[in-house]
Amino acid sequence: MRYAAIDIGSNAVRLLIADIIENNGSVSFKKNTLIRVPLRLGDDAFLNQHISDKKAADLVKTMHAFRGLMDVYKVGDYYAYATSAMREAKNGNIVVQQIREEANIHLEIIQGQKEAKIIYASHAEDNIDKNKNYLYIDVGGGSTELSLFSAGELLASKSFNLGTIRILDNQDKEETWDEMRDFIREHTRQFKGIAGIGTGGNINKLYKLADEKDGAPLTYTKLKSLHNYLNSFSLKDRINVLGLNQDRADVIIPACDIYLSVMKWAGIKHMYVPSVGMVDGIIQTLIEKNYN
Repeated sequence: MRYAAIDIGSNAVRLLIADIIENNGSVSFKKNTLIRVPLRLGDDAFLNQHISDKKAADLVKTMHAFRGLMDVYKVGDYYAYATSAMREAKNGNIVVQQIREEANIHLEIIQGQKEAKIIYASHAEDNIDKNKNYLYIDVGGGSTELSLFSAGELLASKSFNLGTIRILDNQDKEETWDEMRDFIREHTRQFKGIAGIGTGGNINKLYKLADEKDGAPLTYTKLKSLHNYLNSFSLKDRINVLGLNQDRADVIIPACDIYLSVMKWAGIKHMYVPSVGMVDGIIQTLIEKNYN
């Protein structure tokens, strides 16, 4: 059995095809194929509240290719979700209809709360002490999802219109930063020693650049020095000297800014980076739908 997850984000579009493993009553998955296409829908959506004809055509072509791969891999079930950029685009539903008609993929534009729930479903905390207090931090191109857990219980969760593409396009608002800071302070003040759990493509890349031992947390100090190090290179040199992909080299700095701000406001000194994201959560959601 294989499942597929499609995540249409503000920076990139991803397809994960996963093999489902049943073992003595427990069900897990193994990643088979992961494809990432840097369409950057957020550039249109956040500046013009509209997906341009060119980007819409590229998205439909990408979905057509994903449909073909899902058929070849004999995928049994899938979910396709679009997040912040498509939420913001006034023609988002028209593009969804086009994808359904031309690529035979049923795509749903989801709200921030559902996005946060799916990211949490990735079980990023599985190898960490569940009795502690954690703040999930997922930074995307258009939004940041925060979820606070204590002893395994969800206490508060919120999505903020603050992401890397928004910052690059100068579409981030001071009041959104303030709102996020106030949310963090209000919900974390009663706890001592909160740890972070960072998800998303940027933090995964930052973790690799930090060269930590597998499973070791990324410290605030290390992330701050990484931020300064990356900032000392021009965009061109981040691509040519550091070997970052073109569509990662520019967003990684604003991503750092968001993670550092959240860690500072929450008093987080250590952040675990389990290298999972939205697509992992979607596969887990499919397992829960079909096996529970």
